Amino acid sequence: MLRNAVLALATLLLAGCETLSYYAQAVGGHLEIMAAAQPVARLIADPQTPVDLRQRLELTQRIRDFATSELKLPDNGSYRSYAALPRPFVVWNVVAAPALSLEPVKSCFPVAGCVSYRGFFARADADEHARALRAEGHDVYLYGVPAYSTLGRFDDPLLSTFIQYSEGEIARLVFHELAHQVAYAKDDSTFNESFAVAVERAGLRRWLSGREADLKALSGVEQRTEAFTARLEEARGRLHKLYQMRLAPDEMRRRKAAELALLKAELAKFPRLAAIVPNNAFLAARATYTQLVPQFEKLLAEEGGDLSRFYERVKTLAASERYKRGPFSSPNR
Repeated sequence: MLRNAVLALATLLLAGCETLSYYAQAVGGHLEIMAAAQPVARLIADPQTPVDLRQRLELTQRIRDFATSELKLPDNGSYRSYAALPRPFVVWNVVAAPALSLEPVKSCFPVAGCVSYRGFFARADADEHARALRAEGHDVYLYGVPAYSTLGRFDDPLLSTFIQYSEGEIARLVFHELAHQVAYAKDDSTFNESFAVAVERAGLRRWLSGREADLKALSGVEQRTEAFTARLEEARGRLHKLYQMRLAPDEMRRRKAAELALLKAELAKFPRLAAIVPNNAFLAARATYTQLVPQFEKLLAEEGGDLSRFYERVKTLAASERYKRGPFSSPNR
């Protein structure tokens, strides 16, 4: 594990200082987490483990077993260990977009390819990067992330950043992150995240099968989420049209501000989003996780809900060139 991380860092020795510094924090942060990870089975058996933590870990292992047996997700060491972290999030992501564009600024790496964000293990580093991007004139959206995937290259541990989530949210997260180990399209964050969201949605419904009250509550949440996502897409569509117009920059910025003020009023209706000041980067980040979910869910339905066949089709799409994915490739907005 350490050798692989060091080799990954060594490939960047000829890169600029900023790139080398970024990779150093990424490798160091990940190795710190892996060093803190302890086998879940040992923690459950240890009489010194607090009762509440033991119960949460037992729940995660039932979810993890279900992910393999019923959802056909990878059977490996991921989420079989646990690491306690001294912070509320494992990483902080920074998304940027030009002031008059909805296309996120890409960061490109040797292994993962190009992604629409940069992740930092320290909040201070994320803040510094965000400030630099704002100084360049970009819209910036910074947010905390409770978990991340190494795409199966390491055994990703459970983390204290999400172990106290509700049962449904833990299940969503585990299913989502394991989905990244099934299929990954290089240079296409929207494809990857939308696929993982489709898997988490299908997985949670199956996890809750037979629990009518929970399924009814889930249906209500999904309907509200879909309605909100539709409103975000409408705002993105209007801004996309605006940015294509031949207007003076000041007039375009005025109209942009008016559109975002309307969106801010919508966000105020949701407690978890009320503090967000929407901008191009926020809209780009949200679209990454939602834009292609309907297409993936349609694909799953075409396979009669058979997840194994669904995964094979998605892996074929992920391996193809981006322009050949048809509706699965991200539109250039």
